[in-house]
Amino acid sequence: MAKNVIVFSTPTCSWCRKLKSYLKENRIKFKDIDVSRDQRAASDMMRKTGQQGVPQMWIDNRPVVGFDKAKIDRMLDIN
Repeated sequence: MAKNVIVFSTPTCSWCRKLKSYLKENRIKFKDIDVSRDQRAASDMMRKTGQQGVPQMWIDNRPVVGFDKAKIDRMLDIN
């Protein structure tokens, strides 16, 4: 069953680009939200994690802060 994946990013963030490329390489569908343009999403992200840095992602509503490859692989069953 596909997981609900949301990526919070900004256009100038190199780690955000790496995260999105990694997800695409592994054929993981995700919704990308640019928090530099969406203040409501940025506030939501801050409230949930207490962090304002990007990238952040929510996998089935569980947050991952940064490009934590091991945690992402585990949560998305990427081998």
